[in-house]
Amino acid sequence: MDAWTGILEQRLAQLPCRVALEWPGGRAGPLPAEVRLTLRAARWVGSLARGQLGALGDAYVQGHLDIEGRMRDVMQVAARLVRNPVRQQAPRPWLRCWQHLRSLRRHRQEQDARQVQFHYDVSDDFYALWLDPRRVYSCAYYAAADMSLAQAQEAKLEHICRKLQLRPGLRLLDIGAGWGGLLLWAAEHHGVEAVGITLSHNQAEHVRRLIDARGLAGRVEVHLMDYRDLPETQGFDRIASVGMCEHVGRAKLPGYFAKIARLLKPGGLLLNHGITSGGLHHHQLDAGMGDFIERYIFPGGELAHVSRLAQCLGGAGLELLDAENLRPHYARTLWDWSDGLEAHLDEARAVTDERTVRAYRLYLAGCAMCFERGWISLYQLLASRPSGSETDGPMRGAQCDFPFNRSYMYG
Repeated sequence: MDAWTGILEQRLAQLPCRVALEWPGGRAGPLPAEVRLTLRAARWVGSLARGQLGALGDAYVQGHLDIEGRMRDVMQVAARLVRNPVRQQAPRPWLRCWQHLRSLRRHRQEQDARQVQFHYDVSDDFYALWLDPRRVYSCAYYAAADMSLAQAQEAKLEHICRKLQLRPGLRLLDIGAGWGGLLLWAAEHHGVEAVGITLSHNQAEHVRRLIDARGLAGRVEVHLMDYRDLPETQGFDRIASVGMCEHVGRAKLPGYFAKIARLLKPGGLLLNHGITSGGLHHHQLDAGMGDFIERYIFPGGELAHVSRLAQCLGGAGLELLDAENLRPHYARTLWDWSDGLEAHLDEARAVTDERTVRAYRLYLAGCAMCFERGWISLYQLLASRPSGSETDGPMRGAQCDFPFNRSYMYG
């Protein structure tokens, strides 16, 4: 351990704030310190020295590591400990093939249902502690610098509705409808008929209660359903996919957007809002961070680069109309969520358990750090199903009545 102590003293001295580390039989770093780390077993010291954040996350969730300090300071330390965790080089062909086959196996319908329920059915009361009152669980839109989380989430809902050019009489499909924020906003503020689908039992029941309470029965409905089971007999004028493509699986993305294209009426619009990878070739964050999220937060979650999403849209016969990067907005959203959870730790433990609270403390603050540094990103992609005749082919004779500038989005 003497060798590790010397290495740790050097590394701790290079960090952006004072860090004190203790383990059985040893300590390093100054006191007092903004961040204090206590290891219950000396075997985790090597993980810290090597910047293996996933292993340290495991240790924290399992109670082998305690962390004291503000999460913003903790994440400054984490970012300095690890090198850039984004893969820049293309994987070898055999690895690319293995990743594709693995993605196919991981995203059968029954597996997707279990994976979604693992995350979203943790506890509605838990999520209510740190989400906004509408429980919008996706990147907010801070249209003004002084917006609260609740205001920014409403701004995001309106931003999506404006991009989709919603108006009374249109039929909207929301794939992965969550706790119903977009469904209800679109119906109440834009007069659409809205259909939502989700694989979360808790979310579906919550939305049904809201529909009844707000007198929206007959105009808004929600179904516990996989997107692959949606009947294609009645088309939709507009489709929103918010925070959904991360659950689809990279190998399934072409089929996902092809399904959406079949569900859209000619001339219809799609808004895809989703997390993307920060590098062309990496499928999850390195340094064990991706493995941590897979194990404790989002089993089955997979990220694709925005260029891959654009390729899949085009392959499905959809025309990409507009792309907007909201990465800085998601960093701020996650810090707002993290601050909300930090303010209600005792209540969170009461409605879940210590392991869940520890996992989400690291997940929310860690993802905020990753978005700040561009290791992952968030894009809104607006696309249309061309309205040309079928005999002309999907991209010939397409009539475009899409506005010639973006002024309609900002009103």
